[in-house]
Amino acid sequence: MKYIKYILLVGIGIMFHSCDDEFLNPLPDSAIVVDGFYSTDADVLAGIIGIYDALQGVNENTETNITRANRGLQFEYMLSEMRTDNTRTATLEGTKADFHRYRVDPNNIQSEDMYQSMYEVISRTNNVLNFIDVADEANRSSYAAEAKFLRAFAYFKLVRLFGDVPLVTSVVGPTETDLLFTRVSTEKIYSQIVSDLQEAISNLDNTYKSRASKAAAQGLLAKVYMTQPSPDYPAAQQLCLDVVSSMEFSLEADFNDVFYNELNDEIIFAVQYESGNTLESQSFSSEFTATVRQGREDGHNMVNDNLIAVFSAMGGNRTETSFWNTGTWTEVAKFLPEGSDITVSPPTYGPSPRDAGNDVIVLRYADVLLMHAEAIIGSGTSTNDGGAIDSYMAVRARAGFDPVADRPATLSKEALLNERRVELAFENQRFYDLLRFGVADPVLSAHAAEMGYSSYDIRQLLLPIPAREINLSGGLLTQNPGY
Repeated sequence: MKYIKYILLVGIGIMFHSCDDEFLNPLPDSAIVVDGFYSTDADVLAGIIGIYDALQGVNENTETNITRANRGLQFEYMLSEMRTDNTRTATLEGTKADFHRYRVDPNNIQSEDMYQSMYEVISRTNNVLNFIDVADEANRSSYAAEAKFLRAFAYFKLVRLFGDVPLVTSVVGPTETDLLFTRVSTEKIYSQIVSDLQEAISNLDNTYKSRASKAAAQGLLAKVYMTQPSPDYPAAQQLCLDVVSSMEFSLEADFNDVFYNELNDEIIFAVQYESGNTLESQSFSSEFTATVRQGREDGHNMVNDNLIAVFSAMGGNRTETSFWNTGTWTEVAKFLPEGSDITVSPPTYGPSPRDAGNDVIVLRYADVLLMHAEAIIGSGTSTNDGGAIDSYMAVRARAGFDPVADRPATLSKEALLNERRVELAFENQRFYDLLRFGVADPVLSAHAAEMGYSSYDIRQLLLPIPAREINLSGGLLTQNPGY
């Protein structure tokens, strides 16, 4: 993350304990090192920055051995975009191609990496909270709130991807290891997520876009309220209104600027990377190339014809920024590496495509506006509420649609889902949106039939618990049905 270089991180490496055997629990000697490390307010702050480093992950081009380095959010496009009707790989080779064909098994290393990466975030959070009293009294509440926001973020990923998972909210001692492998209900996971985010809202401000903020917690909690087993739409609506009424965020006039003028007025929370810096960069942007190959494997996240058709009807001026046709493949254009020029033939992808600096946008203002409309529709199928349609049309008008002539009298849930699809394409939202709207199985079933993916069935809505984790647990950790 670009801001890390401005913060003193002396000794932070010792906090990143060996995780080869278990990502949830530090080894005893590492725990002793951590005791010595957290001795000042600066140490606690460095520990918090270390949690973001876990989200950022290690560039696959920097460390190719996946058993020695977690990728953080850098593989999420496989678990989200490529498991929907949005994208696929250009090849059928390797475990990365299993996602779009619905053939992920318990030994899939990318799914395992996401599981472990999120628990690494949780482990680092728990370590920070264990020593929160070391911090200056004036900073304790904000430091704890920031750490808990990140723990909630990680658990929200896990519960939607894997279902019931172990709930660990403290550093686990040598006699408590059963906690690491005991799955608890999604309801309990959501209860913890809500509690953590409520604390974040109460104790954070909007100082940062690349760190946790009050608005980020409000927006994430709104999404949580609409996703949890018993949705709370009125609470979600109010949280979205709180973000809007803060007047601290706005839609970028030019859609392209959302992605290529980073930390702009539309961004609420993003995980940052730095171009050309092997320690702070990402490699997924280079993997989104196919015709002029730039990545280690590339040909990933190729755009499906189904999505292109929706863009033709609803994309407006967002299409050129979102994807481009090479003549052979349709590639994602939202994350072109710095220095890319796709107007020339052959296209160029800059001096360091495998060390790209494109941020992962977690939450932006357009998402909040569309969630506001979604919360008003709630469990229904449509609304004629003026506020909901205003929010929907604000996003549509930015895309070039006429705010009067194109304004619907009634906003349907189907139209809203399609709007989210084109507005947020390739931003790792589609799979979670389908789950939240309650249409994941029929949409993906139809998509699989259209594409000839015979392996799809409803069990694929949950990824398998990694076999490695089950083996480490001695069988205590149970598997999801059907795997």
